[in-house]
Amino acid sequence: MSLFGLGRNQKTFRPKKSAASGTKGAQLRKHIDATLGSGNLREAVKLPPGEDLNEWLAVNTVDFFNQVNLLFGTLTEFFTPENCSTMTAGPKYEYRWADGVQIKKPIEVSAPKYVEYLMDWIETQLDDESIFPQKLGAAFPQHFKEVVKTIFKRLFRVYAHIYHSHFQKIVSLKEEAHLNTCFKHFILFTHEFVLIDKKELAPLQELIESIIAPF
Repeated sequence: MSLFGLGRNQKTFRPKKSAASGTKGAQLRKHIDATLGSGNLREAVKLPPGEDLNEWLAVNTVDFFNQVNLLFGTLTEFFTPENCSTMTAGPKYEYRWADGVQIKKPIEVSAPKYVEYLMDWIETQLDDESIFPQKLGAAFPQHFKEVVKTIFKRLFRVYAHIYHSHFQKIVSLKEEAHLNTCFKHFILFTHEFVLIDKKELAPLQELIESIIAPF
């Protein structure tokens, strides 16, 4: 099964999100595509000269959401409540779900349910123009970076679960190089803009240190 052979009939697969054409986000995405094409991930994550930090965070948040969504889509066949009754990252870490609105007190759910809740929640944030404005020049809210940090913290949990619980399956699908590249890009970006607290990264600390060490 290929990462890019996903069918829309998979209930966890959702259409790829993108910035509206003509927006600042669309211009920045072209920059991302160009720099990623060079193969230098360390340069690709840096804020382009003269660009707005919030715009850069916004367009990359959409891209990383899409990447995790695709990765998760490759595992739906094996990623079941029976196989993953809780959302864990190894024996020491368990994640419970709360969104502060519909579910205020953290609840224990299966890993697939956690990711489903998470993707729905992120999509709601991305579609809210008071948080992620689409119009050129529209102001970002004061708490924008905090929202972005929460999104990245929770996306990291999906990577942590995949590496701890499903890496052998990823290897059998011959997708480990893609997973590792996506995760390296994700970590370099969060490191560049200090988006995830170090204690949250503990489940994959050794892997992360091997990515960041050459800095």
